[in-house]
Amino acid sequence: MGCDFGDPRMNKFFAEFFGTFALVFAGTGAIVINQVSHGAISHVGIALTFGLIVLAMIYTVGDISGAHLNPAVTLGFWVAGRFPGKSILGYVVSQTVGAVLASGILRWLFPGNQFLGGTQPAGSASQSFVLEVMLTAMLMFVILNVSTGAKEKGITAGIAVGAVIALEAMFAGPICGASMNPVRSLAPALVSGHLENLWIYLVAPCVGALAGLGAFRCVRMERAEEPNHGSSLSE
Repeated sequence: MGCDFGDPRMNKFFAEFFGTFALVFAGTGAIVINQVSHGAISHVGIALTFGLIVLAMIYTVGDISGAHLNPAVTLGFWVAGRFPGKSILGYVVSQTVGAVLASGILRWLFPGNQFLGGTQPAGSASQSFVLEVMLTAMLMFVILNVSTGAKEKGITAGIAVGAVIALEAMFAGPICGASMNPVRSLAPALVSGHLENLWIYLVAPCVGALAGLGAFRCVRMERAEEPNHGSSLSE
């Protein structure tokens, strides 16, 4: 029995809901289980979990909604002129509800966990803010280069986006949490009640997404002037 919402946009909203739910449930769940199991998953395992779940969701719902799974990415696509403004609210609401539901289930499964995989700066707030801006800028730069329109789909997109998320989580996670995603940080913060420093993870990814768009435009404008420079992986 299928699920026919009548409005094609509802299918996209549900895809974003489910994809973001999976991202937060698996990613922050890996952090929680690593703490409960006294390090059985390890930091590298957590980073790979985030990368692999994003890769899997791009392959699963990328052709439906684009697998944004991240309000900052949706913002970046909109400013780039690849995404309709009328769908922004539906995407962000879907992403937020999916993320909060995932954190709620983790709270039910692990009621004694303090942060539920939330992000907190290990050093100063400014240090984590700058890191989050730079990490998200690199992520958005990659996404824009391997996506088609506002959709992340295909072998190139899945591997490239999943790899950059895992890489950034691996080297920057111990310092800033490597969120790169407002709802990935918002959901565990709301459910656990730890809202301190949340502003970093709401503002920095949006600033970073716009910075990544700026870098993308510089590269693409340069490529347009030099058509014989070579071909990209997305072509």
